[in-house]
Amino acid sequence: MKFKPAIDKIMLLPLSVAITVLVQTLDANPAQASGTEPYSVYTREDLPRNVYWGDTHVHTNISADAFGFGGVLSPEDAYRFAKGSTVTSSSGQPARLSRPLDFIVVSDHAEYMGVSAMLTERGDELANSAIGQRWLKFLGEGRRDKILMDSQKASTGELGVAHDESITRSVWAQVTKAADRHNDPGTFTAFIGYEWSSLPDGNNLHRNVVFRDGADVVNTTSPFSTLDSRNPEDLWRYLQGYEERSGGKVLAIPHNANVSNGLMFSDKTFLGEPLTKAYAEARARWEPFIEVTQMKGDGETHPFLSPEDEFADFETWDNGNFAQPKVPKQTSMLRYEYARSALKQGLALEDTLGVNPFKFGMIGSTDTHTSLSAVEENNYFGKFAIDEPSAKRAHSEPMPASTYAAAGYAAVWSESNTRESLFNAFKRKEVYATTGPRMTVRFFGGWNFENTDVLRPNYVDIGYNEGVPMGGELSKAPTGKSPVFLILAAKDPMGANLDRVQIVKGWLDAEGQAHEKVFDAALSGNRGVNPQTGKAPDISSTVDIETATYTNSVGSAQLATVWRDPEFDRDSRAFYYLRVLEIPTPRWTTYDSAYYGSDLPTKVPAEIQERAYTSPIWFTP
Repeated sequence: MKFKPAIDKIMLLPLSVAITVLVQTLDANPAQASGTEPYSVYTREDLPRNVYWGDTHVHTNISADAFGFGGVLSPEDAYRFAKGSTVTSSSGQPARLSRPLDFIVVSDHAEYMGVSAMLTERGDELANSAIGQRWLKFLGEGRRDKILMDSQKASTGELGVAHDESITRSVWAQVTKAADRHNDPGTFTAFIGYEWSSLPDGNNLHRNVVFRDGADVVNTTSPFSTLDSRNPEDLWRYLQGYEERSGGKVLAIPHNANVSNGLMFSDKTFLGEPLTKAYAEARARWEPFIEVTQMKGDGETHPFLSPEDEFADFETWDNGNFAQPKVPKQTSMLRYEYARSALKQGLALEDTLGVNPFKFGMIGSTDTHTSLSAVEENNYFGKFAIDEPSAKRAHSEPMPASTYAAAGYAAVWSESNTRESLFNAFKRKEVYATTGPRMTVRFFGGWNFENTDVLRPNYVDIGYNEGVPMGGELSKAPTGKSPVFLILAAKDPMGANLDRVQIVKGWLDAEGQAHEKVFDAALSGNRGVNPQTGKAPDISSTVDIETATYTNSVGSAQLATVWRDPEFDRDSRAFYYLRVLEIPTPRWTTYDSAYYGSDLPTKVPAEIQERAYTSPIWFTP
């Protein structure tokens, strides 16, 4: 109908002229001609509109510790499983994901990479390898446990057996080739990577190294391991050297700070020296985010550090470090081990150094050593092959498998499912962590969001146009205004309803002291925050422990709100991140108990509240 006046006039012209004018009329684009956006808003491809799910921490039989614990599955199996195929596990059980993943990183240990996988083949490559001959002897004696101990001694620097560079390069070429073979841009992303496993005195300083590039570029280097150096600063220099030589891109992901006995986020360097601006710049560049939750415990915060936070004690792993015997955990170590306290420490360091070394985003991943990225509570295949489903695994000794969590996954907001696009999202920290469920979470910060913006169908465009996403930074606070946050969270379509969405805030006061506070930004049901206590009542539990079931008769499928900081100080550095909680559901040990008819373990809860943590948004005066 909008062309009718023009067509009426055209019909009065000679036929040849009329056809020309009609074509010109239909070809015209009045919206674009006037300099405005195209009529179809979906032609904008520069906004990250899709969330992609993955695991950046997968070990296979190429890792000596996975092999030592009975793992037999290869990187090939890991990729097939992540893509949704049914795979036979190391214990002979069929396993499959509820839904395929979008990306993974096979991150086998760099130390003696691949020697363990060669042992059963007894190939010629092991003939001149000192570590290969040593491990062949152990295998012949039926002592895989000695191979396991050697792998740990390699990380602590106690073993003293040189690695064979020819074996490393040969295995690395196979690793990179497998990743390229399974990488399918737009459908599935297979990143090339490995784990650098520094373990000084048994204290965990591990990092996963992730390359953006394909095998043709990555094969210009070989893995830098703790046999080369256990100092993270030397790892960063290796990463810089790779980028300068190859033109490629790479980053590192710290994990399990909770097993570092105070070293991961220390205020001293590896050599015990004070932090410098150069150190802070290097760390911020090469480690844009951390793995905050995984099988060896949750690392958001600790009840000792956050005594006013009723949800702080989640899958807490206070098992000391990995020394033999273990060095017990001291409360003085905790502030240097958990993400929230490190984020607060980063604000203070930025005041003194001019750069924040702990300005990191957050993801989850598994650290599976079975090749299987299975983290759902009713589909958990263990940390190691010896922990795969059985009636006895929750009561195993001396380290009960029941203490392992079933977490977690990494969520990434990206334009497309490709190495380049996902890696760019990694670098800008537009990522978040979950303990397993695939909750969709959006988090934007700005100064001018309106309460109704969260109700608009184009809230994503509003979020990017008027503010910054998770991982971003606000500054130059307008006079009289506080930060405003646009928040949307939706349940996993195959999972539990949501209980609440919380804002976790950290800030520095005028004296430079760090503080934290948790705000309930959105609550399901008709609950409200008690003004006297500042707390909201707990949501009801529908869990039937005996049958390991629950219902979605409580909670909400989606929670959305616009939240303004009621206690904003425009002169104080601050950060804000979201914590999204599900309603109570059965823990994996409860599913085991119901399936096998076995006793519930007494040292872990029967039900939990799974959660998500976004990367922060920072405010810098």
